[in-house]
Amino acid sequence: PDGTLPARAGNAVERDADPTAHAELLAIRKAARQRKNWRLEGCVLVVTLEPCAMCAAAIVHARLAGVVFGAADEAAGAVVSRAEYLDGPVSRRSVWYMGGVRSEACAALLRRCFQARR
Repeated sequence: PDGTLPARAGNAVERDADPTAHAELLAIRKAARQRKNWRLEGCVLVVTLEPCAMCAAAIVHARLAGVVFGAADEAAGAVVSRAEYLDGPVSRRSVWYMGGVRSEACAALLRRCFQARR
């Protein structure tokens, strides 16, 4: 809310052998610890890839104000691609979102990242 960056994280699923170690969840956890409050009201999550259902649920539960994402995730995106979790009947609170921000640059970054891991 004050313009500071309370947390930063990257995907650690493979590194940690943890299926829940998505960048969104790690950033939410770090921000909550830094703020000493699980309610991240007024905060906005900025991510490279559209959040999946698990991350979208965490976004709602953490009471984030909004989400900005770059590339759509046609396979598992739960904001606009495969589901509309943040504004569907499943979500108990409204979370605004903006997708497609620098989408081509984000998609290229993700391709390079996953090519390097394979």
